[in-house]
Amino acid sequence: MTKHLPPIAFALALLAQPLPAQEAAFGPLIDAPALAGSRAAVDPLILDIRPGKVEGSEQTLFEAGHIPGAVHAPYNLFRGPKENPGALIPEDKLTEVLRSVGVTLDRPTVIVHQGSDQTDFGSAARVYWTLKSSGVSSLAILNGGMNGWEEAKQPVETGPVTPMPSDVTITFSDKWLAATQYVEQIVAGSAPGELIDARPAEFWEGNAKHDAAARPGTLPQSRYFTHSGWFGDAPARIEPAIVERLAAANGFEPGDRLVSFCNTGHWAATNWFALSELAGIEGVRLYPESMVGWSSSGNEMANVPGPIRNLWNRVTGKY
Repeated sequence: MTKHLPPIAFALALLAQPLPAQEAAFGPLIDAPALAGSRAAVDPLILDIRPGKVEGSEQTLFEAGHIPGAVHAPYNLFRGPKENPGALIPEDKLTEVLRSVGVTLDRPTVIVHQGSDQTDFGSAARVYWTLKSSGVSSLAILNGGMNGWEEAKQPVETGPVTPMPSDVTITFSDKWLAATQYVEQIVAGSAPGELIDARPAEFWEGNAKHDAAARPGTLPQSRYFTHSGWFGDAPARIEPAIVERLAAANGFEPGDRLVSFCNTGHWAATNWFALSELAGIEGVRLYPESMVGWSSSGNEMANVPGPIRNLWNRVTGKY
């Protein structure tokens, strides 16, 4: 039966009603002018998650230029090991990470990525999901990232920054988490849920795989819905109007039990963010280990290529 979505425009209109300054300025997206205008009144913690160095230099991208007052919290701090990048950081280790960069539960926090492309946005969405699950109450992603900040002619500082550590202690919530056991229950039909594959089509079809995945393919009964659909013309700006239109067109509605997955819980974080934080579907969960974890678990998979197609994909360099 076709589902009918209550107009998200109505929900967005409610969100647009006057709010206290702190609430009005934050979450789940904030643009460069709004962040610049709210900094004095709200004093947000700005986490710059960009990894890497300037080409041909030992200087980090952060040191080469960042938002004044920002703290460097590179994305790798929030990721698992090379063999399973989507794995959750143990709670005690994550507590140490958040303390080291000055996170507290009640201070508004803005996540800044580079703003280079749609995959880059996924890093901000994954950190947002991690912080929300850790209990941080006021969060926003800088829409357009550092590139958008500079395009808006906002000030930039250079050099290293020493964070002011916090004494935060977290309890990681499973409210937005789908562990492998939970996914197994959905596949077996013993738990409700719809599995949403955020990867490009060739991964869902079994014609590509992540280097750390044991096998190509997808979760049984999964639905293909790529992470890249939420964006407009700008490569790393997510568009709420597009979210509204696509959510309605695809029948996503409040009360749905959705599980977003990809290869390592990166692209999937964008689908989670759009559906949970923008479309307002409270039951959306992220499967952080995604296909790298699932393919190594010995569980059933779908769209696994047969011997001939598997050989062809290897010969042609698809994986």
